[in-house]
Amino acid sequence: MKIVYFSVVFAFIFLSIVSVAHAEEVVAPPDVAAAPEDAVCTESGLCSKILTAGSGEVHPDTWDKVTVHYSGWTTDGKLFDSSVERGKPATFPLNRVIPGWTEGLQLMVTGEKRRLWIPVELAYNNRPNRPAGMLVFDVKLLEIEDLPEPPPPPTVPEDVAAVPAEAEKTESGLAFKVLKAGTGDQHPKNTSEVTVHYSGWTTDGKMFDSSVMRGQPATFPLNRVIPGWTEGVQLMVVGEKCRFWIPEELAYQGSQGAPQGMLVFDVELLGIK
Repeated sequence: MKIVYFSVVFAFIFLSIVSVAHAEEVVAPPDVAAAPEDAVCTESGLCSKILTAGSGEVHPDTWDKVTVHYSGWTTDGKLFDSSVERGKPATFPLNRVIPGWTEGLQLMVTGEKRRLWIPVELAYNNRPNRPAGMLVFDVKLLEIEDLPEPPPPPTVPEDVAAVPAEAEKTESGLAFKVLKAGTGDQHPKNTSEVTVHYSGWTTDGKMFDSSVMRGQPATFPLNRVIPGWTEGVQLMVVGEKCRFWIPEELAYQGSQGAPQGMLVFDVELLGIK
């Protein structure tokens, strides 16, 4: 999707770079350039050490919501973000942040403060307008909100790799087939706001986003998403479920940081405004 709503498409949250009046001065750690010998490293390459022991016993799961205070630096000691400076802790689902945070916070208990050295591939992978290279975070886990475990991921479509012969095609190159007939008779317009459940895969079968997994449908204006969605959802009626094969020129057109190539979506239209 064209998506202004990258939450509809991608499972990562960027920790905003904000310049505000300091609530507390934050100083770069002396070991910001590299993980020290006393740091513990996991198989993924994430390294960490405990700065302050916690008082809790429970570790968050990937689907839980956490509240933290944190500060983040690049390895040259430049602070790029800090909830401590803003004087306001951050709350977010643990499965909606960079992989290094998702893994690192699961090692922690409430009250614990830990320093994380997150390699570039577990951080922003040098995407434009993001902090580059390995990142270092001091994180204090303030609270864990225990949420229900999400449902298992939808099965990867058997025809995810290529458009099957029975699929219909439009002049634009969009291909689709109906998986479940709808109960409505109204089609959305390109200016309509729609509510959907969806899951998206690249052609190698890797899921990159799913409202089904989050347990919450997505609502958005139909003219604010990628062209393949704008066109495809207009073919649907409420209650209908379709599979779309969206060629790259109707998807993200090779934009860095977005899913690449042809994309496959299962979409169920729940409502039209």
